[in-house]
Amino acid sequence: MASVAALYRYPVKGFTPEVREQIVVQDDGRVEGDRVLAFRFADAVEPEDEGGLPYWPKKRGLALMDMPSLARLRLTYDSGRGHLTISDGEHPLVDAALDDAGRQQIEDAVTAWLRQTPDARHLERPGRLPLRLVGDGVTSRFQDRPRGYVSVHAAASVAALDRTTDAVVDDRRFRSNIVVEGIPPWSELQWQGRVRIGDVVFAVQRPIVRCAAIMANPDTGRQDVPLLRVLTREFGQSVPTLGVLLLPEDGGGVLRVGDPVESA
Repeated sequence: MASVAALYRYPVKGFTPEVREQIVVQDDGRVEGDRVLAFRFADAVEPEDEGGLPYWPKKRGLALMDMPSLARLRLTYDSGRGHLTISDGEHPLVDAALDDAGRQQIEDAVTAWLRQTPDARHLERPGRLPLRLVGDGVTSRFQDRPRGYVSVHAAASVAALDRTTDAVVDDRRFRSNIVVEGIPPWSELQWQGRVRIGDVVFAVQRPIVRCAAIMANPDTGRQDVPLLRVLTREFGQSVPTLGVLLLPEDGGGVLRVGDPVESA
């Protein structure tokens, strides 16, 4: 029986996930508390709407694609209190509220930390600094795509990829909201029509074409394996692909670890 093996949300775009025992899928197809904050470059405009739907292309702020060091940070977000905690391993980086003073503290701490990493050169480009922490901490609006989507991949697909490399490749690299176990590797790419996860019925949208973010080791923050090339060369893909995008068919709901996954 296929089931939900793990659930994640990403409070700050481009930063580490929070492991969750359950997530709430909103009626609009986004996960509650997911991408509710982002670090904006100084010359980037505020999020625009496309067809009434907000989104945030990676080029506007901090993203793993260009700054793999971010993968090393650990983050927790208390949405009830509006409080963000970031650490580098066991070393606290910042612990602050989302008021004006707290945001300044968070911006300064992240900027200072990045200046000590191999990615510091990216901050020196014109228009990058000062970084600004944007978002109200509630509205899920900083997705890459206007529709937002819920992202899913099979644990077996990542395991198959891991067996082809010397580096450790696990689910964290792929930044999905849902990891499914009990299905063959790559079978999620063949999903069509509708799929039921727990009590929520989703319409399958399309496979996820991957970017350089997946090459960032989530423990070291370094690009340690050319996974884009591995996907195309070792698995014969025309473009590097892993996982699928879903949208709720008739409204959202609560998903839990262990929920069954089946065709609907």
